[in-house]
Amino acid sequence: MSGTISNKDRMQIPIQVMPEQAPEVRVKNFTEVPFGYALEVALEESKRCLDGCKAPCVKGCPVGIDIPGFIKKIEAGDFIGAAKSLKKYNLLPAICGRVCPQQEQCELVCVVGKKGPSVAIGRLERFAADYERMSGIIEVPDMEPPTGRRIAIIGSGPAGLTGASELARLGHKVTIFEALHRPGGVLVYGIPRFRLPIDVIDTEIEMLKKMGVEIICNAVIGKTLTIDDLFEQGYEAVLIGTGAGLPYFMNIPGENLCGIYSANEFLTRVNLMRADMFPDNITPVYLGKHVAVIGAGNTAMDAARTAARLNNTKVTVYYRRSREEVPCLPREMEHAEQEGVEFKLLTAPTRFIGDENYFVREMECIKMELGEPDASGRRSPRPIPGSEFIDKVDTVIMALGFGVNPIIKQATPGLETDKKGVIIVDPATGKTSIDGVFAAGDIITGGSTVIQAMGQAKKAAKGIHEYLPTKTLPTKTLDKEMAKI
Repeated sequence: MSGTISNKDRMQIPIQVMPEQAPEVRVKNFTEVPFGYALEVALEESKRCLDGCKAPCVKGCPVGIDIPGFIKKIEAGDFIGAAKSLKKYNLLPAICGRVCPQQEQCELVCVVGKKGPSVAIGRLERFAADYERMSGIIEVPDMEPPTGRRIAIIGSGPAGLTGASELARLGHKVTIFEALHRPGGVLVYGIPRFRLPIDVIDTEIEMLKKMGVEIICNAVIGKTLTIDDLFEQGYEAVLIGTGAGLPYFMNIPGENLCGIYSANEFLTRVNLMRADMFPDNITPVYLGKHVAVIGAGNTAMDAARTAARLNNTKVTVYYRRSREEVPCLPREMEHAEQEGVEFKLLTAPTRFIGDENYFVREMECIKMELGEPDASGRRSPRPIPGSEFIDKVDTVIMALGFGVNPIIKQATPGLETDKKGVIIVDPATGKTSIDGVFAAGDIITGGSTVIQAMGQAKKAAKGIHEYLPTKTLPTKTLDKEMAKI
């Protein structure tokens, strides 16, 4: 079918809308909001991808997916082939199709987008991956013969899972060590189920297991084992992919009152421990009638939209800059507003006020105005003297960003980090200051996106693969490999 439509005609095809739950319905459940493309809709959207262009979208993708290649397979009706094409570059396409900011990456540089809406690359990626998953025709990707090399990966978030898939494809024996009781990292504990269903995550993790990747949960590296212990156990390289899950606070009066959560704790209780189902599930989550979310990034939107689904709550997001500077994805803010979340912009809390039982009951705020741009390029907010006011709140969720957990740094002498604890690596290889130790994802950036973490993990996996030949294969492992011949 590709090539029978002129590029001029392709440019006239309107972008295909993805249907989703109505706001008044979805705010009462945790079911995924968008329904995804139907087959005929995906076919029509795929026709918007031009023939013979230079495909800048590929360079815009952190993992280098052959975007025209998989879209043309959809257009030809080869949906399984499209999924296989995606998985040559990314083993987690169903996840990325849902949560990656395509409009800031591949879709941003789409040629079609110069004269109208870009091709809906993310929606088509999701379609192909979902088609394969629902068809049951999921094949283990091609893998190189076993090398006898053993690699340990710390963390099972996007970086850890990607590193594992890349190294397993190359024939290495991979073991993932996960601190929590189930794998998935931030995909499981940080992203709500109405954005990323758990069965999507589990399907993609199950593929890793079929590739021979071992996953050991409840293993806190730095506590239960150290990196030195992993080397003593025979692992020849270690990839650190522990992310950035240490929450930031404002250090203002009353911040330690009951009813004040970090977004990390709140989302973990609901997403991973299903506090929304208490008492059927044993983890509770206290939520009052007036919820304040501080911050306006994607995590803040996740927290606000989750709170809106619990009890009969009023949810308000407080952000110290204007709407133009809001850092979350536009679609996330739009969804939040549709679901009844209110926004108080150019507003910042200055203190929290509690009752006699030390529960938060009020929040003092001050109005802000924008001054000159700061180091990030956004205009710097400054308080307006005398503009203080008090709002009634009985739950506060602090969503101000995250830092890296210091456990591994504290337990690993010689591991070089910056003053914030971010691990310093060679950006081309992911190599750290310790021989045989590599790192990728938020642990080397302090916080980024799922797809960027995956791109870094691919580089680190390549770095590990090139590093391994410089080490002599352990005698016991060599004997086992020789016995196979």
